[in-house]
Amino acid sequence: MKEELFEIVDHPIQLENLIKKVESRNAGAITTFIGTVREWTKGKRTVYLEYQAYKPMAVKMLATIGEEIQSKWPNTIVAITHRIGHLDISDVAVIIAVSSPHRKAAYEANEYAIERIKQIVPIWKKEHWEDGETWLGDQLENVPYHDGKPHIKDEKDD
Repeated sequence: MKEELFEIVDHPIQLENLIKKVESRNAGAITTFIGTVREWTKGKRTVYLEYQAYKPMAVKMLATIGEEIQSKWPNTIVAITHRIGHLDISDVAVIIAVSSPHRKAAYEANEYAIERIKQIVPIWKKEHWEDGETWLGDQLENVPYHDGKPHIKDEKDD
């Protein structure tokens, strides 16, 4: 798995760059998923989001998802880039691009990728609302932080 297919960045993500990464003469389809910051969540108005990640492990887990996809849908190529830092409403948080010989596999693999990102990739989201803020736990929003925020290892801890 090429590491450059999987990135955690602190700047805007360019869709065209991910598409180029997965282009193949064997591909009959390329699907993309673009996850953006929405304004309303469960009746609360979001002002902006802040994402943090344990980058070395996050990139490894994105690559693991790529390997899982290639195993389940042979001849696919997947690229995933997730943005961290301050994101305003409508900013792009994640882009997933999948190429495959057939469209059904590309669609299925793309959906699989976003679900797996939420399950296993160490990326944390802090919602800033009009009336306050909170760390939501993991991306499935089911792991609370007892001390109010996630513990993120410094890259030199590795």
